[in-house]
This record gives sequence, C-alpha cells and structure tokens, in this order.
Amino acid sequence: MSVRTARTARTRFLAATAVALAALTLTACNDGDGVRGEGPSDTSASSSQPSGPAADAGSTAKPAGNGTASSTGGSTAGGTGGSKSTPTAAGSAQGSGKKTGTGSKTGSNGQTGTRNVACDGSTTKTTATAVSRPLNHLLLTVTNTGTRNCDLTGYPIARFAEAQSVPPVAEETHPQAVVTLAPGESGYAGVLLSAADGSGGNGYTAKTLEIGFDKGRSATPALPAKGVYIDDKLTVTYWQQDLDGALAY
Repeated sequence: MSVRTARTARTRFLAATAVALAALTLTACNDGDGVRGEGPSDTSASSSQPSGPAADAGSTAKPAGNGTASSTGGSTAGGTGGSKSTPTAAGSAQGSGKKTGTGSKTGSNGQTGTRNVACDGSTTKTTATAVSRPLNHLLLTVTNTGTRNCDLTGYPIARFAEAQSVPPVAEETHPQAVVTLAPGESGYAGVLLSAADGSGGNGYTAKTLEIGFDKGRSATPALPAKGVYIDDKLTVTYWQQDLDGALAY
C-alpha cells in the first residue's frame, strides 16, 4: 500500500469517529422535549434581558380586559391597582357643620313663637258684674275681641268714681302663669267691694268705674244702675284664667 493510500484511509477513519462521537453527544443531550444544541447557557440568555428599576420603569403591562391601560405602579380608577374612591351622596351629606333648630322663639308666657301683645281696652271688652256669692264682690270679665292672642298681665287698676287712689291687690292670688287670651276667650278678676261684717270705714256708693291695664288703653265697664257700695277694705285680685280663681278671694 502506498503512503498516499494510507493517509487517505486514516483521514476517513478520523472523520467517521468524529461523526460517531457527535451522534452520541446529541443523544445524551436529548431530554424528551427535543434536541438542545450546545451553545450559550440559559443564564446568559436571560441576562440579555434588561432588569432592575430601569426595566420596571420602562415596561408597560398589557391593556386590561376593560380597555383601561394600567402601569406597573399605581393605576387609575377602574384598574387593578389602588383606585380613587368617589364620595357617595350619603357620605357627602353628613357634615359637622349641619345646623338644626326650629327657628322659633319662646315668649315669657311659655308659648312658642313671637311674644304676644298685651291685652288692653282697644282689643278687648270689659264687663263688671255684681255677684251674690261671695258677698260684696264684683266680677270683672275681659274678652279678647281681636284677631290674635294677647297677654292679660298684672291686675286691674280699678278707679271707682272720683277716687284719688286705686285699691291694692291680694298677693296670694298671683297666678302661676301669664294669662293668655286667644280671640274670643276671657280672663277674670275679682273685686272685694267692702267688708262683709261691716268693719270697713269711709264707705260710699260709686256709680262709675275705669279699669286700667299694664299697657295701652283703659276700659270703662258699666256698673249696676244703683251703683256699688265700697269701703276701705276694697281689694282686687290678679287676672285669672278661670272664673273660680277670680272669686276665690
């Protein structure tokens, strides 16, 4: 055999050996999912992808199913991240500055609303009636003839005939509340004309009477035609809401 023929045979043998070794290597690397070729490792492949804060800042998530794009940080309303809440009507209606109140005032007579005007002779009618019981008493009746409530305060300022003074009031008859008269309602006061046992002095018969009120115009109720006998025991009561209270003294 010549030298050239020997070299050719040796070369072919080495080539066949290399092919066989390559086949064995490929068979060993087959993991059942296909043949992986030799080359750079997975770590080197993954390192080619940007990572860290710069990569996060530059990346954008795919649009959500509702069509609203959301970033990797916070999201706008409707996104999957922290969303802004919209105040409800009930929540906005509640506040610490809410004011309450009826807007009404309470007068001195205990009624709600503006203070009532004082009763006087211009809006009332006053009568004087002699009664049989108790003895020597006169009943004064004041009726509201106006269109709104009025307060009958204090006691009657009674002036008989040409007397220079007015009779005192019995303090024990002071009412617990102001006498308020609605239109058509009446208030009362009693007048002790003279002592029942005749112990009074300076008596005389009076045929005229003027009744003054705390405020406003006075009234001049008519007395019986024969007049009334009075002495220095003459006393009046405070205005009362009922007739019995006026004649109890």
